[in-house]
Parts: sequence; structure tokens; C-alpha cells
Amino acid sequence: MAEEKSTDVVAVNVGDEVAGAVEHIAPYGAFVRLGTGQKAMIHISELSHGFVKKVEDVLELGQNIRAKVIKIDERGRIDLSLKAMQPKEARPQPKTEDFEKRLSQFLKQSDEKIADLNSKMKNPKGTKKRVGKK
Repeated sequence: MAEEKSTDVVAVNVGDEVAGAVEHIAPYGAFVRLGTGQKAMIHISELSHGFVKKVEDVLELGQNIRAKVIKIDERGRIDLSLKAMQPKEARPQPKTEDFEKRLSQFLKQSDEKIADLNSKMKNPKGTKKRVGKK
């Protein structure tokens, strides 16, 4: 009997875009009532590509949303994602010239520090030499 119920309940498939309204907001995500009458959840990590401190920063109660179904588990629970519907923001890539320039500066400074340490090791009394009075 439970098997019959689970086949009737799953009216959506992974990858489908669904519409629904936010019913409940929790610290870890939001629960959405789909147009099919089913309940689904959006985890806080699936709200945006950027950092989300609080769910309320992105969603509010009663808000109508469109989201993508990313998972349906064996118990029929539906997980949604808003960020799967958004284009991923490309981060600017650092230029190779900048990296190579910074690397060469680092190596030069490192060589200078090593040379300074070596000269101090050869002269254990210090780097300053006393000029004797005559």
C-alpha cells in the first residue's frame, strides 16, 4: 500500500522546473508548497551562488518562486534549488603576468633574506663591527 502511495505522490521528476509558494522558513532552509500540492524544501545552500547568512535575506513567507528539482529521496521528499536556475557568476581570473611578477619579487626578497641570515651566521658577534680607538 505504501508503494502505491509513493507512485501517486511523485508527480515531479529530478530536473523539472516547478512553481510554488514559500510556506515555512527555518534557519536551515525554506519549505515550499508546490502547485501539485506536494511539499518541498530548499536548503539554505541552494538559495544563491553567493553566501546567504539568513534564509529571510532571500525568501519571505508567501512568496511565489520557481525552482529546479535536484533530488527526490526514497521517502519521496523533494529537494529544490534556486541557484540551479540562476546563471553562475564567473569570477575574474588573475592574469598570469601578475602571478609571475609577484613570484619573481618573492624569490628576490627570499634570496636577500637568506643572504642576510648567512652573513649573520658567519659573524656570530653581530653584524656591526667595532672600530677600535687608537
